[in-house]
Amino acid sequence: MQSLDLEVLTHARQWLAEGRTMWLVTVTQTFGASPRPPGSLMAMRDDGIIVGSVSGGCIEDDLILRRHTFAGTKPILQCYGVTADEARRFGLPCGGELEVLIESALTIGALDKLFAKIKAGEVFARIVDLESGAWQHREAAPTDTTARTTQTFTCIHGPRWRMLIIGASEIARYLAEVAATLDFQVFVCDPRDEYRSAWRVSSSIFVDGMPDDCVIAFKPDPRTVIVTVSHDPKLDDMALMEALKTNAFYVGAVGSLKTNDERRKRLREFEVFGLTTAQVAALHGPVGLSIGSRTPPEIAIAILAELVAARNQIALERVVNLSRPSVA
Repeated sequence: MQSLDLEVLTHARQWLAEGRTMWLVTVTQTFGASPRPPGSLMAMRDDGIIVGSVSGGCIEDDLILRRHTFAGTKPILQCYGVTADEARRFGLPCGGELEVLIESALTIGALDKLFAKIKAGEVFARIVDLESGAWQHREAAPTDTTARTTQTFTCIHGPRWRMLIIGASEIARYLAEVAATLDFQVFVCDPRDEYRSAWRVSSSIFVDGMPDDCVIAFKPDPRTVIVTVSHDPKLDDMALMEALKTNAFYVGAVGSLKTNDERRKRLREFEVFGLTTAQVAALHGPVGLSIGSRTPPEIAIAILAELVAARNQIALERVVNLSRPSVA
Protein backbone atom coordinates (compact mmCIF):
# COMPACT_ATOMS: atom_id res chain seq x y z
CA MET A 1 0.00 0.00 0.00
CA GLN A 2 3.03 2.24 -0.02
CA SER A 3 2.25 3.86 -3.38
CA LEU A 4 -1.41 4.47 -2.50
CA ASP A 5 -0.44 5.95 0.88
CA LEU A 6 1.78 8.47 -0.89
CA GLU A 7 -1.06 9.44 -3.22
CA VAL A 8 -3.43 9.91 -0.28
CA LEU A 9 -0.94 12.06 1.63
CA THR A 10 -0.07 14.13 -1.45
CA HIS A 11 -3.70 15.14 -1.92
CA ALA A 12 -4.24 15.67 1.80
CA ARG A 13 -1.30 18.05 2.02
CA GLN A 14 -2.39 19.92 -1.11
CA TRP A 15 -5.91 20.40 0.27
CA LEU A 16 -4.58 21.80 3.53
CA ALA A 17 -2.24 24.14 1.63
CA GLU A 18 -5.28 25.41 -0.31
CA GLY A 19 -7.08 26.20 2.94
CA ARG A 20 -9.56 23.34 2.62
CA THR A 21 -10.84 21.21 5.48
CA MET A 22 -9.55 17.64 5.26
CA TRP A 23 -10.06 14.42 7.22
CA LEU A 24 -7.62 11.50 7.30
CA VAL A 25 -9.41 8.18 7.75
CA THR A 26 -7.50 5.01 8.71
CA VAL A 27 -8.76 1.46 9.19
CA THR A 28 -7.80 0.58 12.78
CA GLN A 29 -9.04 -2.98 13.11
CA THR A 30 -11.29 -5.52 11.44
CA PHE A 31 -13.21 -8.56 12.63
CA GLY A 32 -14.18 -11.35 10.29
CA ALA A 33 -14.02 -10.70 6.56
CA SER A 34 -13.55 -7.07 5.49
CA PRO A 35 -12.80 -5.28 2.22
CA ARG A 36 -9.69 -3.40 3.38
CA PRO A 37 -6.97 -4.38 5.89
CA PRO A 38 -5.94 -2.40 8.99
CA GLY A 39 -3.75 0.57 8.10
CA SER A 40 -5.61 1.41 4.87
CA LEU A 41 -5.78 5.19 4.35
CA MET A 42 -8.30 7.58 2.85
CA ALA A 43 -8.30 11.37 2.65
CA MET A 44 -11.62 13.21 2.47
CA ARG A 45 -12.08 16.86 1.46
CA ASP A 46 -14.80 19.23 2.68
CA ASP A 47 -16.72 18.94 -0.60
CA GLY A 48 -16.83 15.13 -0.41
CA ILE A 49 -13.92 14.36 -2.75
CA ILE A 50 -11.96 11.32 -1.54
CA VAL A 51 -8.63 9.68 -2.36
CA GLY A 52 -7.89 6.16 -1.18
CA SER A 53 -10.41 3.79 0.34
CA VAL A 54 -11.39 2.04 3.55
CA SER A 55 -14.07 -0.30 2.14
CA GLY A 56 -15.84 -1.25 -1.06
CA GLY A 57 -17.62 2.11 -1.22
CA CYS A 58 -20.63 2.10 1.13
CA ILE A 59 -18.65 3.16 4.20
CA GLU A 60 -17.09 5.97 2.17
CA ASP A 61 -20.59 7.15 1.25
CA ASP A 62 -21.58 7.27 4.91
CA LEU A 63 -18.43 9.16 5.88
CA ILE A 64 -19.02 11.70 3.13
CA LEU A 65 -22.62 12.26 4.24
CA ARG A 66 -21.57 12.86 7.85
CA ARG A 67 -18.24 14.57 7.22
CA HIS A 68 -19.17 17.90 8.83
CA THR A 69 -20.02 16.16 12.10
CA PHE A 70 -16.40 15.01 12.47
CA ALA A 71 -14.81 18.01 14.18
CA GLY A 72 -12.39 18.84 16.97
CA THR A 73 -8.84 17.89 17.82
CA LYS A 74 -9.75 14.55 19.36
CA PRO A 75 -9.70 11.67 16.86
CA ILE A 76 -13.01 9.90 16.34
CA LEU A 77 -13.46 6.12 16.25
CA GLN A 78 -16.31 4.90 14.07
CA CYS A 79 -17.38 1.25 13.84
CA TYR A 80 -19.36 -0.33 10.99
CA GLY A 81 -21.04 -3.71 10.61
CA VAL A 82 -21.65 -4.48 14.27
CA THR A 83 -25.07 -5.96 13.44
CA ALA A 84 -26.17 -8.09 10.50
CA ASP A 85 -28.31 -5.20 9.23
CA GLU A 86 -25.34 -2.82 9.30
CA ALA A 87 -23.14 -5.39 7.60
CA ARG A 88 -25.64 -5.63 4.75
CA ARG A 89 -26.11 -1.87 4.63
CA PHE A 90 -22.42 -1.12 4.37
CA GLY A 91 -21.55 -3.95 2.02
CA LEU A 92 -19.51 -5.93 4.55
CA PRO A 93 -19.42 -9.73 4.36
CA CYS A 94 -21.60 -11.59 6.84
CA GLY A 95 -20.00 -11.28 10.26
CA GLY A 96 -17.62 -8.57 9.07
CA GLU A 97 -16.84 -5.57 11.24
CA LEU A 98 -14.67 -2.57 10.43
CA GLU A 99 -13.45 0.29 12.62
CA VAL A 100 -11.91 3.51 11.31
CA LEU A 101 -10.11 6.41 12.94
CA ILE A 102 -11.10 9.88 11.70
CA GLU A 103 -8.61 12.73 12.20
CA SER A 104 -9.59 16.31 11.39
CA ALA A 105 -6.92 18.46 13.08
CA LEU A 106 -3.80 17.59 11.12
CA THR A 107 -1.08 20.00 9.98
CA ILE A 108 0.93 20.21 6.78
CA GLY A 109 4.09 19.61 8.82
CA ALA A 110 2.76 16.35 10.27
CA LEU A 111 1.73 15.11 6.83
CA ASP A 112 5.08 16.13 5.31
CA LYS A 113 6.97 14.12 7.92
CA LEU A 114 4.79 11.07 7.36
CA PHE A 115 5.11 11.39 3.57
CA ALA A 116 8.90 11.70 3.74
CA LYS A 117 9.31 8.58 5.89
CA ILE A 118 7.08 6.48 3.63
CA LYS A 119 8.77 7.75 0.46
CA ALA A 120 12.19 6.91 1.95
CA GLY A 121 11.07 3.28 2.23
CA GLU A 122 11.19 3.18 6.02
CA VAL A 123 9.16 0.66 8.00
CA PHE A 124 7.89 2.59 11.00
CA ALA A 125 5.00 3.01 13.40
CA ARG A 126 2.78 6.09 13.57
CA ILE A 127 1.40 6.25 17.10
CA VAL A 128 -1.74 8.36 17.53
CA ASP A 129 -2.77 9.54 21.00
CA LEU A 130 -6.53 8.95 20.96
CA GLU A 131 -7.15 11.73 23.47
CA SER A 132 -5.02 14.57 22.10
CA GLY A 133 -4.56 13.48 18.48
CA ALA A 134 -0.76 13.94 18.75
CA TRP A 135 1.50 11.76 16.58
CA GLN A 136 4.73 10.01 17.48
CA HIS A 137 6.93 7.82 15.27
CA ARG A 138 9.21 4.90 16.04
CA GLU A 139 11.04 2.25 14.06
CA ALA A 140 9.14 -0.95 13.38
CA ALA A 141 9.87 -4.44 12.14
CA PRO A 142 8.17 -5.79 8.99
CA THR A 143 6.37 -8.28 11.23
CA ASP A 144 4.82 -5.60 13.47
CA THR A 145 1.08 -5.16 13.09
CA THR A 146 -1.34 -2.26 13.15
CA ALA A 147 -3.25 -2.27 16.45
CA ARG A 148 -5.40 -0.14 18.75
CA THR A 149 -5.63 0.08 22.53
CA THR A 150 -7.90 2.29 24.59
CA GLN A 151 -5.24 5.02 24.66
CA THR A 152 -3.38 4.79 21.34
CA PHE A 153 -3.60 3.65 17.75
CA THR A 154 -0.39 2.27 16.24
CA CYS A 155 -0.31 2.17 12.44
CA ILE A 156 2.57 0.43 10.67
CA HIS A 157 3.68 2.21 7.48
CA GLY A 158 6.22 1.40 4.79
CA PRO A 159 6.96 -1.66 2.66
CA ARG A 160 6.48 -4.89 4.57
CA TRP A 161 8.00 -7.12 1.90
CA ARG A 162 11.20 -6.98 -0.14
CA MET A 163 11.65 -8.11 -3.72
CA LEU A 164 15.03 -8.70 -5.37
CA ILE A 165 14.81 -8.89 -9.16
CA ILE A 166 17.76 -10.37 -11.03
CA GLY A 167 18.00 -8.85 -14.49
CA ALA A 168 16.89 -5.37 -15.57
CA SER A 169 14.81 -6.64 -18.48
CA GLU A 170 11.51 -5.25 -19.76
CA ILE A 171 9.72 -7.83 -17.62
CA ALA A 172 11.64 -6.48 -14.63
CA ARG A 173 10.51 -2.95 -15.43
CA TYR A 174 6.79 -3.77 -15.21
CA LEU A 175 7.35 -6.16 -12.33
CA ALA A 176 9.10 -3.42 -10.33
CA GLU A 177 6.52 -0.74 -11.13
CA VAL A 178 3.51 -2.79 -10.04
CA ALA A 179 5.23 -4.55 -7.12
CA ALA A 180 5.86 -1.14 -5.52
CA THR A 181 2.09 -0.67 -5.30
CA LEU A 182 1.70 -4.06 -3.57
CA ASP A 183 3.72 -3.30 -0.44
CA PHE A 184 7.08 -4.46 -1.87
CA GLN A 185 10.33 -2.56 -1.57
CA VAL A 186 11.97 -3.42 -4.89
CA PHE A 187 15.67 -3.97 -5.54
CA VAL A 188 17.22 -4.81 -8.91
CA CYS A 189 20.57 -6.43 -9.69
CA ASP A 190 22.10 -6.61 -13.16
CA PRO A 191 25.87 -6.38 -13.73
CA ARG A 192 25.42 -5.66 -17.45
CA ASP A 193 26.15 -1.99 -18.12
CA GLU A 194 23.79 -1.71 -21.06
CA TYR A 195 20.85 -2.86 -18.92
CA ARG A 196 21.72 -0.73 -15.93
CA SER A 197 22.07 2.42 -18.03
CA ALA A 198 18.61 1.86 -19.52
CA TRP A 199 16.85 1.19 -16.20
CA ARG A 200 14.10 3.75 -15.54
CA VAL A 201 12.01 2.71 -12.54
CA SER A 202 12.67 5.41 -9.97
CA SER A 203 10.77 3.63 -7.18
CA SER A 204 13.31 0.77 -7.17
CA ILE A 205 16.85 0.52 -5.82
CA PHE A 206 19.64 -0.73 -8.08
CA VAL A 207 22.12 -3.03 -6.33
CA ASP A 208 25.72 -3.30 -7.46
CA GLY A 209 27.59 -6.59 -7.85
CA MET A 210 27.19 -10.03 -9.35
CA PRO A 211 23.88 -11.82 -8.72
CA ASP A 212 25.20 -14.38 -6.23
CA ASP A 213 26.97 -11.69 -4.20
CA CYS A 214 23.81 -9.54 -4.27
CA VAL A 215 21.70 -12.38 -2.89
CA ILE A 216 24.15 -13.07 -0.07
CA ALA A 217 24.41 -9.37 0.84
CA PHE A 218 20.61 -9.04 0.67
CA LYS A 219 20.22 -11.47 3.58
CA PRO A 220 16.86 -12.91 2.47
CA ASP A 221 14.25 -13.53 5.18
CA PRO A 222 10.71 -14.99 5.24
CA ARG A 223 9.36 -11.73 3.77
CA THR A 224 11.76 -11.73 0.82
CA VAL A 225 10.90 -12.60 -2.78
CA ILE A 226 13.65 -13.29 -5.33
CA VAL A 227 12.78 -13.53 -9.02
CA THR A 228 15.23 -14.03 -11.90
CA VAL A 229 14.24 -12.49 -15.25
CA SER A 230 17.59 -11.81 -16.95
CA HIS A 231 17.18 -14.55 -19.61
CA ASP A 232 20.90 -15.19 -19.14
CA PRO A 233 21.38 -18.64 -17.55
CA LYS A 234 24.74 -17.65 -16.14
CA LEU A 235 23.28 -14.71 -14.20
CA ASP A 236 20.06 -16.44 -13.19
CA ASP A 237 21.78 -19.63 -12.03
CA MET A 238 24.30 -17.66 -9.96
CA ALA A 239 21.47 -15.96 -8.08
CA LEU A 240 19.34 -19.09 -7.69
CA MET A 241 22.25 -21.14 -6.39
CA GLU A 242 22.43 -18.82 -3.37
CA ALA A 243 18.75 -17.82 -3.10
CA LEU A 244 17.50 -21.41 -2.77
CA LYS A 245 19.76 -21.95 0.25
CA THR A 246 18.08 -19.11 2.17
CA ASN A 247 14.73 -18.91 3.96
CA ALA A 248 13.32 -16.50 1.38
CA PHE A 249 9.54 -16.68 1.14
CA TYR A 250 9.54 -17.24 -2.62
CA VAL A 251 12.24 -17.92 -5.22
CA GLY A 252 11.20 -18.02 -8.85
CA ALA A 253 12.60 -17.98 -12.37
CA VAL A 254 11.07 -16.88 -15.67
CA GLY A 255 11.16 -19.42 -18.49
CA SER A 256 9.28 -22.16 -20.27
CA LEU A 257 8.75 -25.63 -18.84
CA LYS A 258 11.69 -26.93 -20.87
CA THR A 259 13.93 -24.06 -19.79
CA ASN A 260 13.12 -24.63 -16.12
CA ASP A 261 13.60 -28.39 -16.38
CA GLU A 262 17.06 -27.76 -17.82
CA ARG A 263 17.70 -25.17 -15.10
CA ARG A 264 16.82 -27.64 -12.33
CA LYS A 265 19.18 -30.22 -13.85
CA ARG A 266 21.99 -27.65 -13.77
CA LEU A 267 21.18 -26.59 -10.22
CA ARG A 268 21.21 -30.20 -8.99
CA GLU A 269 24.80 -30.37 -10.21
CA PHE A 270 25.68 -27.65 -7.67
CA GLU A 271 25.39 -30.04 -4.70
CA VAL A 272 29.10 -29.57 -4.21
CA PHE A 273 28.30 -25.95 -3.29
CA GLY A 274 25.79 -27.01 -0.64
CA LEU A 275 22.59 -26.94 -2.70
CA THR A 276 20.32 -29.89 -1.91
CA THR A 277 17.75 -31.69 -4.06
CA ALA A 278 14.97 -30.45 -1.75
CA GLN A 279 16.12 -26.85 -2.15
CA VAL A 280 16.14 -27.16 -5.95
CA ALA A 281 12.61 -28.61 -5.78
CA ALA A 282 11.45 -25.43 -3.98
CA LEU A 283 12.14 -23.31 -7.07
CA HIS A 284 9.03 -21.78 -8.64
CA GLY A 285 9.47 -22.19 -12.35
CA PRO A 286 7.93 -21.33 -14.67
CA VAL A 287 7.22 -18.43 -12.36
CA GLY A 288 3.74 -16.90 -12.42
CA LEU A 289 0.23 -18.10 -13.19
CA SER A 290 -0.40 -19.72 -16.55
CA ILE A 291 -2.70 -17.08 -18.11
CA GLY A 292 -1.33 -17.15 -21.66
CA SER A 293 0.88 -14.12 -21.01
CA ARG A 294 3.28 -13.16 -23.80
CA THR A 295 4.18 -9.48 -23.44
CA PRO A 296 6.36 -8.16 -20.59
CA PRO A 297 3.40 -6.45 -18.83
CA GLU A 298 1.32 -9.64 -19.03
CA ILE A 299 4.18 -11.75 -17.69
CA ALA A 300 4.69 -9.31 -14.81
CA ILE A 301 0.97 -9.51 -13.95
CA ALA A 302 1.11 -13.31 -13.98
CA ILE A 303 4.10 -13.30 -11.62
CA LEU A 304 2.56 -10.81 -9.22
CA ALA A 305 -0.79 -12.62 -9.19
CA GLU A 306 0.94 -15.79 -8.04
CA LEU A 307 2.94 -13.85 -5.45
CA VAL A 308 -0.15 -12.19 -3.99
CA ALA A 309 -1.89 -15.57 -3.76
CA ALA A 310 1.14 -17.10 -2.03
CA ARG A 311 1.43 -14.15 0.34
CA ASN A 312 -2.25 -14.53 1.25
CA GLN A 313 -1.73 -18.27 1.74
CA ILE A 314 -4.02 -19.19 -1.13
CA ALA A 315 -3.10 -22.49 -2.76
CA LEU A 316 -3.59 -22.28 -6.51
CA GLU A 317 -3.64 -25.26 -8.82
CA ARG A 318 -1.27 -24.62 -11.69
CA VAL A 319 -2.94 -25.13 -15.05
CA VAL A 320 -0.55 -25.32 -17.97
CA ASN A 321 -1.60 -25.55 -21.60
CA LEU A 322 1.34 -27.14 -23.32
CA SER A 323 0.05 -26.13 -26.75
CA ARG A 324 0.38 -22.40 -26.10
CA PRO A 325 3.58 -20.43 -26.76
CA SER A 326 5.72 -20.06 -23.65
CA VAL A 327 8.40 -17.63 -22.59
CA ALA A 328 11.79 -19.09 -23.29
